[in-house]
Amino acid sequence: MNRKAISLFAGAGGLDIGIKRAGFEVKLAVEIEPTYCETLQTNFPNLTVKQGNVMDYSGKRIYEEAGLSVNEEIDLFIGGSPCQSFSTAGKRQAFEDPRGQAMLKFADLVQEVQPKVFLLENVRGLLSSALKHVPISERNERPLEPDEQPGSAFKHLLKHFGNYEVSVSLINAADYGVAQTRERVFIVGVRNDLNTKFSFPDATYDKNGSSGKKKWRTVSDVLNELDIKKHNHVNYSADRLKWMKMIPQGGGNWRDLRNYGEHVVREAMGGAYESGGGKVGFFRRVDIHKPAPTLLTSPMQKSTNLGHPFEDRPLSIEEYMAIQEFPKGYYVAGTLAQQYTQVGNAVPVRLAQVLGEAIIEMLNKSSQELYKIW
Repeated sequence: MNRKAISLFAGAGGLDIGIKRAGFEVKLAVEIEPTYCETLQTNFPNLTVKQGNVMDYSGKRIYEEAGLSVNEEIDLFIGGSPCQSFSTAGKRQAFEDPRGQAMLKFADLVQEVQPKVFLLENVRGLLSSALKHVPISERNERPLEPDEQPGSAFKHLLKHFGNYEVSVSLINAADYGVAQTRERVFIVGVRNDLNTKFSFPDATYDKNGSSGKKKWRTVSDVLNELDIKKHNHVNYSADRLKWMKMIPQGGGNWRDLRNYGEHVVREAMGGAYESGGGKVGFFRRVDIHKPAPTLLTSPMQKSTNLGHPFEDRPLSIEEYMAIQEFPKGYYVAGTLAQQYTQVGNAVPVRLAQVLGEAIIEMLNKSSQELYKIW
């Protein structure tokens, strides 16, 4: 059976690759950034890629651009909508931010098109985000209104999905064999008339390899499999490089500078020395014996550094792609900074495939049950 999918906010295609491997045919990929569209079209010359803003789309336009007739049913809508309006690192403007409004537009298109299933991915901050953000400094001054309560934005979003049975899970990619402790929220909705609910697949890996599960895959597992002659990467400034050379090879961070004296830590950390929090990302070399931390849109932000375990440089784009499990030889368009952003924002391919296979299994069972009824 030819299962048809529509991809919105397609990015570099991590989610799409996994969904395709699971057995879906992506009929249309919509992406606003021209460079990302080049990535998709180069790797998938037969895919219909449209550069455009999801906010400008209607169900009719989706059907037309996907080359589908009005009586053809779409099996799956997928999307990893922009996350900045829900990120705990941002202003958390939720749906007041245009990027947050794009998520509501996704829900509205689901309501209009009525695919059998939808899958939406976002940052964990979505679960706790409020419709109206109140700064921490003001939260003890008065009772919070309902729209200011943590989680009110998420409840608002779920209401937009109307006639869908919705399942939600905060998934750590490492629990499914990705060498990265990337936590993201996945929302899967199943149209009510299918009379079934999606169950997220059981984790197959854990930190210690207990209860019959495999042990988390590590950075070492990925680097040992990597056969790259030339690594493309950004370079540290001379000042940052001086401190990074003092971090132990194999894994470490700013705390290891204490071996040289507290005055060295104070000088290296600057203003961050007095700030709170664990600051684990400062001057970090990723630990060769653990999964990588979440790959972000840059490997060399001061507070979220992703340094190579042995070499005095950040992770290369090739290493980024290997950890995210993009296919060998996959082309990513644009500048190096744009490449890091595309790959860092992607859903790990392996995880996308696992979820896609679970959705197909559910749809097949649902079809068999309906057939029995008839």
